[in-house]
Amino acid sequence: MFSVCPHDCPSACSLVVTVEDGRLTEVTGNPDRPFTQGVICGKVRAYAERVHSPLRVLHPLRRVGPKGEGTLEQISWDAAITEIAARWRAIIATDGAEAILPFSYAGTMGQVQYYAGHPLFHALGASQLDRTICVSTAYAGWRATVGAVDGNDSEQMVGADLVVLWGLSAAYSTINVMTLVKQARQRGAWVVAIDPYRTPTAEQADEHLMVHPGTDTALVLGVMHVLISEGRVDRSYIARATAGYERLAEHVKAYPPERVADIVGLPAATIVAFARLYGASPRSFIRVGIGLSRHTNGGMTCRAIACLPALTGAYADPHGGALLSSSDGFEFDYSVLTRPDLTPPAAPRVINMIHLGRVLTDPALSPPVRSLYVYNSNPAAVCPNQALVLRGLGREDLFTVVHEQVMTDTARYADLVLPATMSLEHEDLYRSYGHYHLQLAQPVLSPPGEAKSNWEVFGLLARALGVAEDHYAKPAEQLIRELLAAGGQSVHGITYERLREEHSVRLNLPRPYMLFAESAPTPSGKIEFYSERLAAQGHPPLPTYVPLVEGPDDVERARSYPLQCIVPPNRFFLNSSFSQSALLRSRQKTPMVLIAPEDAARRGAGSGRGIPCVSSTIEDRRASRRTSAMPRGRAWS
Repeated sequence: MFSVCPHDCPSACSLVVTVEDGRLTEVTGNPDRPFTQGVICGKVRAYAERVHSPLRVLHPLRRVGPKGEGTLEQISWDAAITEIAARWRAIIATDGAEAILPFSYAGTMGQVQYYAGHPLFHALGASQLDRTICVSTAYAGWRATVGAVDGNDSEQMVGADLVVLWGLSAAYSTINVMTLVKQARQRGAWVVAIDPYRTPTAEQADEHLMVHPGTDTALVLGVMHVLISEGRVDRSYIARATAGYERLAEHVKAYPPERVADIVGLPAATIVAFARLYGASPRSFIRVGIGLSRHTNGGMTCRAIACLPALTGAYADPHGGALLSSSDGFEFDYSVLTRPDLTPPAAPRVINMIHLGRVLTDPALSPPVRSLYVYNSNPAAVCPNQALVLRGLGREDLFTVVHEQVMTDTARYADLVLPATMSLEHEDLYRSYGHYHLQLAQPVLSPPGEAKSNWEVFGLLARALGVAEDHYAKPAEQLIRELLAAGGQSVHGITYERLREEHSVRLNLPRPYMLFAESAPTPSGKIEFYSERLAAQGHPPLPTYVPLVEGPDDVERARSYPLQCIVPPNRFFLNSSFSQSALLRSRQKTPMVLIAPEDAARRGAGSGRGIPCVSSTIEDRRASRRTSAMPRGRAWS
């Protein structure tokens, strides 16, 4: 049987699953899919333990002890839905619908279940959630340069001369990219990893450029300086497909490698060598990670990186270019799922999800949040300022409902906990943000106990509250059909029947896919080195390095906090998902901090593992392919 991995990962792997006597017994990657190629991560390979975990929530539960303790008693679904409807009606009567706040994110990437609550909360007039916690800055920066969160197809990197994994620990966070990287190396590609510490991905690369955290933009500007000053650019591509080149050329004169070296922590000779390598051929593919955008200079970092393939013409090469995310390649009309037309004329307030702790504890907020409905997320574990979030969740006057698969940190603060299905137990449609294949997954297991999908629960609430009932009367299949029918050119002709039969269908995109080969969907119709739109908004119109507020450029702060903490992707967990697996916990072992030995010794810490960085030039490393003796770095994680 076939399925799809639902987790927040760009791979969206196509799965082959074995079910015996109603139990999942094996999960493997689908060898017939060109992106998955039979390879999946260790997290999902052990999925049976997660699906059949004794920690699954099987029945609706009501809190009977203090918040945070997780003492609950079983109740019926009718009682749970009746209580939620009654409490929400009372809140709306006294404080208005904006006193109700939904909280969700990408606990599942299935489109039906991800957007399941939007129509209900729109119809109620509840506060709207701005889901910013992950990609917003990265996407804004990328769009400012090329106009869409899109790029060249990752599968095309196999024929590249150079592959750059920039801020991407692919070995842990998108393992299928490593499959493509290995295939590219077999064909002679040189692989460069750019990352602040020695990741398992960097260990498999030919070159590791260990930049100081948050200084990637400066490195890009130094590379641009070399490319332009040495004439290693594609003048023909620049003339036909870009805007603002002359301004950029003048701008990057201020970023010679000697200056950039002091910022990024690499020798100037290494920067020059990397720039020359990148400029040697347009057949260079950059795969960009999201993590490098999570700082005060993050959006500009992604904007700057998006400029590099435009200088060399790599966007127009069948095996070159760059990709941050493939999200905009899926031309869906999401209003089919979200139904913004149900929103009352007076638009409700919008609350940024990263401010949850502040919102729940602010006595001046009007109206205050009186009820929180959590699904597809675990904010007690993943939201910024955890102490403030927990204080807010601990409010006795906050009516909290959590729809969950297991008892998470957030569920322990809930007044009601509702049992949720997992992806193998419901139907859904999956897109990806790392490739261009659309996938359909049918249920292969029966839900345990009384577990229900997001779609089912919101349907029950819609009927109890008397809102959006027609929308929730539709089965998931009908929603998927409507979404496909309303889609743009990239999904035109992809039908529900075809997905049922083939399980995975590539979007209607050319091969090779080079969206920016001749133009870009920006205001100017070209890739914008200089952005008039950013200038009008008061932002730097050219890619510009801005020192981190929390970085080493703040001398006083750096003196008090000389080390920077980097939280890397985990091999066996994904945020708080999978941590309920005893098998994966045993494989991950105890949490640890990696720190350079001299920094550990200076602080009286125990023996640790050094984190090496590369100081040799690219030419030196080409001669030896790998270097074993390298100086220590100062980043820790």
